[in-house]
Amino acid sequence: MLLSMTGYGEASFQSDDLSIAIELRSVNNRYLKVSLRTLEPYHLLEPEFEKAIRKSVKRGTVQVGLRCQRRSAPADYQINALALRSYLDQLRHVAADMNLPVQDSGLLGAALALPGVTPEPGIASLNLEDDWSKIERVLNSALDRLQAMRREEGRAMADELLGYRDTISGHLDKIRRRAPEVAETFRDRLFERVRMLLQEKDVKLDRSDLIKEVSIFAERSDIAEEIVRLASHLDQFHDFLNEPESTGRKLEFLTQEMFREANTIGSKASDVEISRHVVEIKGTLEKIRELVQNVE
Repeated sequence: MLLSMTGYGEASFQSDDLSIAIELRSVNNRYLKVSLRTLEPYHLLEPEFEKAIRKSVKRGTVQVGLRCQRRSAPADYQINALALRSYLDQLRHVAADMNLPVQDSGLLGAALALPGVTPEPGIASLNLEDDWSKIERVLNSALDRLQAMRREEGRAMADELLGYRDTISGHLDKIRRRAPEVAETFRDRLFERVRMLLQEKDVKLDRSDLIKEVSIFAERSDIAEEIVRLASHLDQFHDFLNEPESTGRKLEFLTQEMFREANTIGSKASDVEISRHVVEIKGTLEKIRELVQNVE
């Protein structure tokens, strides 16, 4: 079953104290890359996200958007008494050295605004390990929706690829029927040219030389092996599309091999009709190559 590398999935969770929303967007990439966009300190969970996503996704760039909102509790609003005392002692010391009149109420107001005295609400009591168990469940739900979309696109791509495969097979059948006629056409054309030359110049030519020339041409233009290999690749292509797991890398490699056989047929055949079919085959293979780049 083919899987597209592009897709979208989202899921959310709401409880009395925590709200979680996750969005997943996947795009093409030769390898797996996970990018997490969220506020601190949840960015520290990126390795956990990658580990969970890797179980389902093999290739592509997965962009993760995580929004976590925690309802504040009284315990979240706490002053760091140790930091406050340290700042106050330092401020009194500086004021005494500079002979400045100091009021404790003024010092207290200044010290409360200093870093670390009043932490961001919720940060001090936040436990990433506890939150991850809830986040992971939401992530798995979003992954299920992402995978469903990727499977749906994969089925459409498989149908399109099968159509392209049948198109190539049709052109290859016409090449197979035309190939035996190429040497015969060359022979008839060569005999006619020689006959006219002999009439004009009154020159004698051994018939065995003509037969030898035709044999050399037939050997050079023989494309039977290339036709057999290309037909075999088309059968493999069909089999890969029906494998239970997505086979993007195999399809990419097989498409390159089919290009190689088509090019060889075109260069060896020396026939206008076969060349036209080769052009059509290569055009279809280019469409296949663009499409399989989006297969996982």
